[in-house]
Amino acid sequence: MAVSRQAQVSMDDIPLNAFHIKMAGLTFGAHLTDGYVLGMIGFALVQLTPQMGLTPFWQGMIGSSALIGLFIGSLLLGWLSDHIGRQKIFSCSFIIITLASLGQFFAQTPEQLFWLRVLVGIGLGGDYSVGHTMLAEFSPRKHRGVLLGSFSVIWTLGYVSATFVGHRMADFGPDAWRWLLASSALPAVMIMLLRIGTPESPRWLMQKGHISAAHQVVQRCFGPHVTLNDEIAVATSHHLKTLFSPQYWRRTAFNSLFFVCLVVPYFAIYTFLPSILAIVGLNPGMPADLLLNALLVVGSVVGIGMTVYCSRRGFLIGAFVLLTLCLLAMSVMPSGHASLVLLLFAVFTLTISAVSNLVGVFPAESFPTDIRSLGVGFATSMSRLGSAIGTGLLPLSILSLGVHLTTLILAGVLLLGAIVSILWAPETKGLTLVGASSLRPELRPVPIAERQGACR
Repeated sequence: MAVSRQAQVSMDDIPLNAFHIKMAGLTFGAHLTDGYVLGMIGFALVQLTPQMGLTPFWQGMIGSSALIGLFIGSLLLGWLSDHIGRQKIFSCSFIIITLASLGQFFAQTPEQLFWLRVLVGIGLGGDYSVGHTMLAEFSPRKHRGVLLGSFSVIWTLGYVSATFVGHRMADFGPDAWRWLLASSALPAVMIMLLRIGTPESPRWLMQKGHISAAHQVVQRCFGPHVTLNDEIAVATSHHLKTLFSPQYWRRTAFNSLFFVCLVVPYFAIYTFLPSILAIVGLNPGMPADLLLNALLVVGSVVGIGMTVYCSRRGFLIGAFVLLTLCLLAMSVMPSGHASLVLLLFAVFTLTISAVSNLVGVFPAESFPTDIRSLGVGFATSMSRLGSAIGTGLLPLSILSLGVHLTTLILAGVLLLGAIVSILWAPETKGLTLVGASSLRPELRPVPIAERQGACR
């Protein structure tokens, strides 16, 4: 018997189901691998530096190499997916990651290792922009924030698992760094195989005029009673300059700048965490690492709750302010106060891990379907470019300026993020993706009367 029109439900409003969880799991695979890749390099560099005679320049270049690749991959593959479809990039990106990860085992020079890690980053960058877009376009709006924000938990688990593996394998002989870096191929090949058969985004199909195919995907994934809104937003140009048009430049500027200001201190500090702990007078062994890694996990879980119950805008601004104060205090802290430094580091770790949930939410909710991957990819690429520069310069900055002045500079980056968020942060909570291209007002500065009460 045919399903009545009254019984039909929009894909935006259906309950969370097994397919949503599956798509989230497949998307989170990139974040697990990314966290593992970036967490592992700090341990590998400890062994690599004396073996290859790495200068501070090459330490920074290898430490930031995956981030450089993320910049390229997010921009290039995000743009490409708006043209050829999300599914093709989603299914193929992990082939690059798997092969390049294995190739690290055979690297003989810093240059070879640098370029292999750039390739790993290219695959991850493309997957970031496409994965966030796919998940956003399949998710119901009520649960979109949780699903998009939960990637931070998975990224953190990848980073923390790298810490455990790094500690256990650090004494496995002179080739331990090869096994450490090549081990990222294991989760990569598993994710690559699990993604076989992933459907195309119905919103992308709709935008391209494949109406029947779009409805077939929706009904196959969610059942015959679920429908996709037939409204198609006016198509926009897929050129990069579209992101800087009068309609979209505020969205582009906000998402790029807040993303950059948040992840530059994150990656700069945690890529070289063992070395930084030693410099500030903390024991860089297992106890301190365990404490900070536990806080990363706890913070990422807390961030999910904050994303659900608080306004996106209020959560972001409050976190930027707290993070800035933590680094300011650490930058002026005299030596000999290890306990207080550890406390500030703990608060900083908990907060930055929690608010990192929003880097997966804001960009995906800010752009219309036809340029969503382009917008997400551009914001991600800018963040990774900033992170690569910050991570690459950190060893040189600590060497020439000292840890306290370097910390003060990172505090300034976070302060800039707070200012950008106060000026331009939208409130995207509960936003439907269908009419996103025409919703100009929600991306303007929020009136004072609407800012009261960050959580509800």
